Amino acid sequence: MPSLLVSDVSDELGPLVAPPLATFDDWTGGRSVAAIGTNAGSSLIPFQSWKRFKEAFAPELVREAVTQSRIPVKRLFDPFGGSGTSALAAQFLGVHPVTVEVNPYLADLIAAKLTTYEASELVRRLDALLVRARQHSSSAARLLPATFVEPGVKGRYLFAAEVAGEVNALNSAISEVGDVAVARFFRVALSGVLLDFCNARVNGKGRRYRGNWQKLKYTAEGLRGAFVDHSKLMIREVATLGRRAHLDFDLRVGDSREVDLSGVEADLVVFSPPYPNSFDYTDVYNIELWMLGYLRDWVDNGDLRTSTLASHVQISREFASAPAGSPTLNSTIGLMRGKRDELWNSKLPEMVAGYFADLWDVVSRSNDQLASGGQIWMVVGDSRYSTVDIRVADILVELAPNLGLTAAEVRPFRSMRASPQQGGRAELLETLIVLQKPD
Repeated sequence: MPSLLVSDVSDELGPLVAPPLATFDDWTGGRSVAAIGTNAGSSLIPFQSWKRFKEAFAPELVREAVTQSRIPVKRLFDPFGGSGTSALAAQFLGVHPVTVEVNPYLADLIAAKLTTYEASELVRRLDALLVRARQHSSSAARLLPATFVEPGVKGRYLFAAEVAGEVNALNSAISEVGDVAVARFFRVALSGVLLDFCNARVNGKGRRYRGNWQKLKYTAEGLRGAFVDHSKLMIREVATLGRRAHLDFDLRVGDSREVDLSGVEADLVVFSPPYPNSFDYTDVYNIELWMLGYLRDWVDNGDLRTSTLASHVQISREFASAPAGSPTLNSTIGLMRGKRDELWNSKLPEMVAGYFADLWDVVSRSNDQLASGGQIWMVVGDSRYSTVDIRVADILVELAPNLGLTAAEVRPFRSMRASPQQGGRAELLETLIVLQKPD
């Protein structure tokens, strides 16, 4: 494959000069959103296609939170960074973002979006990176789970050997890029096409092999071409929208229940936590974590999975006791314990108690950083086990007085589908809660 020349991308972009100041409306294009609490059903905007992340709320929610705040917003805090929606929206709005993310891959995704680059330098680096990758061995010798690479286990594997080898060669070349931010940019670009060459599809419920996966003929050359095309798309967006009203950011990688927040001050908190037993995000991004070298062994994997919110029962862990102050939560846990034999996992009552203990701990820590008169905007989703509804918004509103907070708004966004075991109907609420801190 010929090397990519600077002129190849320059011809598409025009002169790679400093872009004009990009506004929030330049970014979103004035689109209409299906529901402000989710990107699902709305057209994609720049940076969202770097890695598809359908669970993110719409950036228009952040703009609403900033513009409706009772106090001027100079710093915004998000303890569940995810895909970086709140932090990126803050930059476009001229607000300094402070973000926490426990997943190291997602932390890199966030940082890649928030960092300032020279587009022409990215093109030059890409050209050199491709040359370097061809000098690397295309073997997939790095330690990976047995099911990841051909021949796999009992003939089942996620990646053909030549595709896994090309991932290894590209990732090795990326690791040798002298600039940490540039290396991160291209690792994110590689992650954006990785699953297009995987024999399985991935969603919040886990991995499932494609119906015709044995007949798929993914190749190293195809992966390399997709990586170049995706890198060029990302460079194009940097070239047109890289100069924002605010360019700095503060990203802290770690467990939002424990990460050091010294020096953090916020005028506004905006986040959406994992929903109870909806997604184990460590598992959802397990392929990227392993294939791109964020996980080196099973100890790393276990440590990361136990550093996340207690929102699921896929791993064995200790669950904290439920916080006091919510009659709805007490009643819910009691009903679940009474139906323990009907639940698909006997630990679900304890998981729900631990979920609210962990989530309320994060809310409490966020409140500690929040200025007087500030607000906490949360997008939360309900769940159901057997016939017991987990009314997350109602429970959080009842807990709010524990921190001296009041519910300024409770706005249902949409109805989500229950699990197939519960009939699959769209009857679980996704809700915005706005908690107000007194002046």
